[in-house]
Amino acid sequence: MRLVMNEPVERTDHPYARRWWALLVLCLSLLIIVMANTALTVAAPDMTRDLGLSSADLQWVIDGYTVPYAALMLLLGAIGDKYSRRGALVLGLVVFGGGAVAGYLADSSTAVIAARAVMGVGAALIMPATLSLLAATFPRAERAKAITLWTATAGLAIAAGPVVAGALLRDHGWSSTFLINVPIAAVAIIGALVLVPPSKAGHHDRIDCVGGLLSVIWTGSLIYMIIEGPHFGWGTKAVTAAVVAGVGLVAFVAWELRHPRPILDVRRFTNRRFAGSNLAVALFFLAVFGAFYYLTQHLQFVLGYDALETGVRMLPLAGAVFVGSALTGWLTPRVGMKYTVTAGMVGGTTALALLTRVDVSSTYTDFLAPLIILGLAIGLALSPCTDAIMGAFPESELGVGGAVNDTSLELGGSLGIAILGSLLATSYGDHLTDATAGSKLPASALATQDSVGAGYAVAQGIGDKAHQLAAQAAQTSDAQQAAQLKQQATQLASGARQMADAVGSSFSDAVAHTSLVGAVILGIGTVLVAVLLPRREAAVAKAPEEERELVDSAAG
Repeated sequence: MRLVMNEPVERTDHPYARRWWALLVLCLSLLIIVMANTALTVAAPDMTRDLGLSSADLQWVIDGYTVPYAALMLLLGAIGDKYSRRGALVLGLVVFGGGAVAGYLADSSTAVIAARAVMGVGAALIMPATLSLLAATFPRAERAKAITLWTATAGLAIAAGPVVAGALLRDHGWSSTFLINVPIAAVAIIGALVLVPPSKAGHHDRIDCVGGLLSVIWTGSLIYMIIEGPHFGWGTKAVTAAVVAGVGLVAFVAWELRHPRPILDVRRFTNRRFAGSNLAVALFFLAVFGAFYYLTQHLQFVLGYDALETGVRMLPLAGAVFVGSALTGWLTPRVGMKYTVTAGMVGGTTALALLTRVDVSSTYTDFLAPLIILGLAIGLALSPCTDAIMGAFPESELGVGGAVNDTSLELGGSLGIAILGSLLATSYGDHLTDATAGSKLPASALATQDSVGAGYAVAQGIGDKAHQLAAQAAQTSDAQQAAQLKQQATQLASGARQMADAVGSSFSDAVAHTSLVGAVILGIGTVLVAVLLPRREAAVAKAPEEERELVDSAAG
């Protein structure tokens, strides 16, 4: 099969007949790599108990996926452009599936972290390939609609992960959340080979390996710093990573400005539409991932829903993403992306602002409106941004374009969890200290609280001790001893209730405080994006060497 590809303008040749079936395969591939993270948040408690994970172990089980994923996307996107985008997708699915099998078989924290890292490498191949193949397969007139469906799939995956994991965990262990990826990856591989057309860049220029290596160094170091600093303190590791990230970024920009065929032409960031779109993607996922991080905890720990019930209650967000995507598909061609993106970001800011009203008496209905508004906002804003980012690249660099979009997404998400997650933990600890001041709870219990789950675990432990003493009192024949045991049991039961109430109110207050900070960050970002995005939909200028016609030939 041979498809003629020009720079991103309207095509005159016939589009690929099975392109919508191909999009289904691309969306399925996207679904599993996004679900790999959201499902893990639900499986984490069972995994922690089974493997005896420390807080550091658990953090790296989650983030062992993120570092290679974010660091390798740009380089692997360029390699896919040169050799085969469909080949990159299939190889990524094979690697991802292999990592999932390894995760299913893992019996130690080291093995799980290694498996997650392998899955991250697979995701770094898959993610840019899905967008580059989408852009290469669809004519320009249909590309925005296809990207809208791609974005809606990402929104669905955010909410579907906890639902699928929760359903599995009712009858199976945490390892089943790894294994579920394997059959989906297998179906996607077959679908890619049958339905997705082969695609690669028409030129045969050498890959900018130095630029690619520098991108891996600075991006990987930045993500590592974002993870290490807030969670484990700003010690030598975090500071070193920050220095390496800064030096690596400067070196990367300097090299790319001088290279005749850079892996990423950084001059594109001087274009307001391109820069504003990347900023909007990063800020949106900072808010979304940060909010998702603490909302799932609130639903599970404070409101007492199990994993499946929590996932089901996140589904309105996914449904709202689809509605928002449909709206932006109709609105953007009429009013322009500046207004739909700005409206989406205002909606996201509003959703976070509504969460500042959360308190210990809040019920699920208090979260419903923010979830729906946030979903609508995602659908409104992200599709036009992704379309603008992909439209800034010639057909020969679609993999790089997808990688830039996805790197902005991943950096934003990592920052959201790091910044808002760290703020949440600090605020929760401060409120818990105030709420338990002057109490008669054991000092050891109060000193060990670093999360809402741990706080409730201590309350449960105190309550269990109260039940044990009450049972002993009922069995003893010594009236005086029985009275003493009953008194101790009563005191402990009161302490357990006090501890549970303090944990719930402290975490609710922390959610409100963190949401306020998130709303301020996203609100300031909304103003910046509104200023950056031009009113007119001007195309991004192409370098002279990019203005030639490029032929998309069969991949190997």
